[in-house]
Amino acid sequence: MNLRQLEYFMAIAEEHQITAAARRLHITQPPLSYELSSLERELGVKLIERGPRSAELTEAGQLLYARAERILSLTSAATREVKSFGQGTSGTLSVGIISSSGGLMPTPSMQRLCRNYPQLRLELHEGNTYEVLDMLKRGEVDVGVVRTPFALDGLNVTYASEERMLALIPKGIRCGKSPDTISLEELSGQPLVIYRRFEHLLEDLFNERQLTFFPAVVADDARTACVWSTRGMGIGLVPETFLATMKHGGTTNKIVECPELVTRMAAVWRKGSYLPPLAERFIKMFENDCAEEAKAAEAMKALEAQEDTPQRQPEA
Repeated sequence: MNLRQLEYFMAIAEEHQITAAARRLHITQPPLSYELSSLERELGVKLIERGPRSAELTEAGQLLYARAERILSLTSAATREVKSFGQGTSGTLSVGIISSSGGLMPTPSMQRLCRNYPQLRLELHEGNTYEVLDMLKRGEVDVGVVRTPFALDGLNVTYASEERMLALIPKGIRCGKSPDTISLEELSGQPLVIYRRFEHLLEDLFNERQLTFFPAVVADDARTACVWSTRGMGIGLVPETFLATMKHGGTTNKIVECPELVTRMAAVWRKGSYLPPLAERFIKMFENDCAEEAKAAEAMKALEAQEDTPQRQPEA
């Protein structure tokens, strides 16, 4: 059994058809069928039930599929680690990244790095926070960019600044007296469009204040929550920086006034695992750029506070 046979086997399993798998692998059908038959002879079991237009896994095939997925992931990770050995200016870096990172990523330093070192390659694997953490656990990515809250077990973490949550209020819904901010009390009983990871946090915050929590739409992705909100399905709650990545025309956007309702971006990697030089460089850039962003945000707040302070009029 070799890696090529495992790759061919997985293609058949995922395409559910030998012809489609051959097309995906850019080979003809006969060599694919031959490699599958050779693998079955070597293992002494039938892996695929072949039909006129289908190919389905047997129980033995299901077991091999789970193992093959792991083997190929580890092989890919090992290849990346060896190729990127050096000073972290060439090779391939595999990053798991969430959809709501677009307001922060890529950071200015990362943009400069890619311009200065065109031989550097970034492979982005997208998913929600849970999916990215799972990719990291399986060794499919070197580093992940996720969003709080999440379990810290077995992880090294470096955080970006806290972000407030925004309420996207679509046309047809009037909510909140202030043009810029809105409270949980004002959101009580309103149809909310949220993404699943914040559901328990929001429910607890509403319950603590004896307010009515009404999650009208619960999605697995912030992008979906934003789209459904802009189309009038309810008031969307999304991280502040995420708004820059989405079209949200027709909505009124207000900061949610609730100190406990905040989120942070974070770069994560596995404790005790080998961290390639490229991944170390990526994490350091994430830390430095987030620190610069935090300083700029504090300076802006200080300037706004100064502008809001009434100026003392000189005495006549």
